[in-house]
Amino acid sequence: MTHVTPYLLFDGTCREAMEFYHACLGGQLNMTQVKDSPARDSMPATQHEKILNAHLKSGTIEISASDWLRPDRSPLRGNTVCLFLREETDEALRARFEQLSEGADVTDPLKKMFFGTYGALNDRFGIRWMFHSNL
Repeated sequence: MTHVTPYLLFDGTCREAMEFYHACLGGQLNMTQVKDSPARDSMPATQHEKILNAHLKSGTIEISASDWLRPDRSPLRGNTVCLFLREETDEALRARFEQLSEGADVTDPLKKMFFGTYGALNDRFGIRWMFHSNL
């Protein structure tokens, strides 16, 4: 089953923002800091307190988020909100990625990461997509 949720990127305020949304919307909030993940070994100490991943689920509302963790790029209005597409299998994820790649700027080709398969692109209409599968 395909899931699409908004994904928000914050410039160091992810924890505060997601706790605010949790207070407003209720539900279950889970957050992981860089220092509490396998990513800590490949990221500078200045990034360790930042949120690597946050997920809020309240009924049919879902929001995913993180702090901006790309020192080679700057957060700008327009690149801090994207669509986060999750698939249950790598095969389904690859098919969706290939379909949406037509005319797109692929910024992160699909690859295996410690948290699953991940990739990202800006589609031909300028919309940012992030892709994930747990397998």
